[in-house]
Amino acid sequence: MCTVTFSPRKRGYALAMNRDEKLTRASGLPPVASVLHGRRVLAPSEPSGGTWISVNDSGASFALINWYSIPSRATPKSISRGDVVKNIGPLSTAHSVARTMEQLPLARMNPFRLIGFFPETNQVFEWRWNLETLFAKQHPWHLQQWISSGFDEPQAQRMRGKIFQAATKQKAGGSLEWLRRLHRSHAPDIGPFSTCMHRADAATVSYTEVSVSSRRCVMQYFGESLCRCARGQLQVCELNLI
Repeated sequence: MCTVTFSPRKRGYALAMNRDEKLTRASGLPPVASVLHGRRVLAPSEPSGGTWISVNDSGASFALINWYSIPSRATPKSISRGDVVKNIGPLSTAHSVARTMEQLPLARMNPFRLIGFFPETNQVFEWRWNLETLFAKQHPWHLQQWISSGFDEPQAQRMRGKIFQAATKQKAGGSLEWLRRLHRSHAPDIGPFSTCMHRADAATVSYTEVSVSSRRCVMQYFGESLCRCARGQLQVCELNLI
């Protein structure tokens, strides 16, 4: 259950992600910088060590959402999908991601969609795993959104999609402030289908924002739904690009 919004820039891009989870699930941990295979990576994390979003010092970032439209599930000894982003976090090309994904124990992971953003080549790739096949799709380098929901995924995609399409017509469409307004939105009504999601048993539990320019990347994070965030409460981490 998540919403990911991508906004390209003349040099770089911005990315926003609402993470939606059961309220009984352990809270995520704020972003930290780590060095993996020679690259610096910024990512929040689950207590178990996996993550749902990352950006590295090449400017490449990755976001993973569950794929609830695929009803099949892995064996009882399944592996956390958070390990996917953890493993590919330091990579900088779509080719290297595809090669690494083929080496992961995907058969023990539930269905997911991984989206990668590569500013050096202005490419957006999505890898989809349905428990049988891993396939890739390239998307255009333009303003767009991805949505998942364990409540009613098709309906969530339709309703949040309408709000997103209406928002793209706004004058400030694609700016950081625009992204924040969109990701704190309760339109058309606060509930399971609003972008900032609230249910009795689940809700948006964090907001992560990535901004990449020609020289640096910035990750901002808030460990609750953005509708509860006051000015100055976003945690900020930065990396210089190499």
